[in-house]
Amino acid sequence: MTATDLVRPEDLAIDHELADTASSIGFLLAVTPDNLIESRRRFLEDGTPPTFTYSSLEDPAVLEARLAAIATDTVDDPALAHLFTAKRREIELQLQMLRVRGSDEFFGLSLQLYGSVTPALVGDAESLLDRVPRPPRERGPRLDAEAFARRVEAELDHYRSHHIGLDVVVEIRDDSSGVMVSNGNVLIAPTVAVPEGRVDGLLQHEVGTHVVTHVNGANQPLRLLGAGLADYDETQEGLAVFAEYLAGGLTARRLRQLAARVIAVHQMIDGETFSAVHAALADCGVARAEAFTITARVFRSGGLTKDAVYLRGLRNVITHVGSGGSLDGLWLGKMALTDLPHIEDLRDRGVLHDPLLRPRYLDDPAPQRRLAGITSSTTPIDLIVRPS
Repeated sequence: MTATDLVRPEDLAIDHELADTASSIGFLLAVTPDNLIESRRRFLEDGTPPTFTYSSLEDPAVLEARLAAIATDTVDDPALAHLFTAKRREIELQLQMLRVRGSDEFFGLSLQLYGSVTPALVGDAESLLDRVPRPPRERGPRLDAEAFARRVEAELDHYRSHHIGLDVVVEIRDDSSGVMVSNGNVLIAPTVAVPEGRVDGLLQHEVGTHVVTHVNGANQPLRLLGAGLADYDETQEGLAVFAEYLAGGLTARRLRQLAARVIAVHQMIDGETFSAVHAALADCGVARAEAFTITARVFRSGGLTKDAVYLRGLRNVITHVGSGGSLDGLWLGKMALTDLPHIEDLRDRGVLHDPLLRPRYLDDPAPQRRLAGITSSTTPIDLIVRPS
């Protein structure tokens, strides 16, 4: 029995249209400045606050018209109706944000899309920065963009051996912020310099989580799982950081970085300037170059609150696992934890099938021991202070 026997063809067509529309946006690339390298050089040399520029956009009206023609209100299946309606609203928000990119209005829409930061989350971030000692300066070999791209290709070769048709592009691009995955492709900034000790953790974050879930979702009958269901970012990033831990690559420096991102978002929301946020991060022990990257990510396009979701998502994934929840359903595609019951219902009904790929590190004993050790009392700081 196939998905078309279990779901109306009209509903599958709506899923495909939503997935194609979402994938056409390239939202994170569209809101990331294309002059980051020059802006960083000038700021670090003389403190000149950056004036960001952005790549040209296709007229959002084209995608808005396409979205308006998708009749999500005709879907009868309750699970699908919920998922489709929420995704349509998210796409509407993204298109509105692209229309006002670089303005104060963008920031207000970002709060709707990614949320603000609660006092509890700010408190967690401040506690992490206080309790996790500032690590010494990283020494030893680093991989530049080309060398890291080769490691990404080698990691992808493992998955290609299980799925010959795996179509993932690895590209070094000026308009990438660090390392990112967009529509399943791995984009690397030319300024990247990854310490050797961070390589495997970063690979499991980007390839073992973001690429794997994109490929798995894109190969489901419901293609929205490849493009990402509404509000998937928080769970995706939390799961990806958790993957770093399971693979043995979550360092004190990395956890402090996630806390610093929350602080930066909080200060930006409170109206602090770019220079003031950068100075505050430097006072917390963040290296000036990294502090610029964090601040730029937060201030891009008028104010993007996305970077608060990493720590928030990690907390929620830990809570999910610590309360007896399984990660298995999360490998089916890109989703929010709150949508997992809908996804498991669709899987139980045979609408969804088993994932095509499984993260490589899950086959090793050490990650399995780490996973089994998560309890209801585990906190993010325990992921670096407990022996593995």
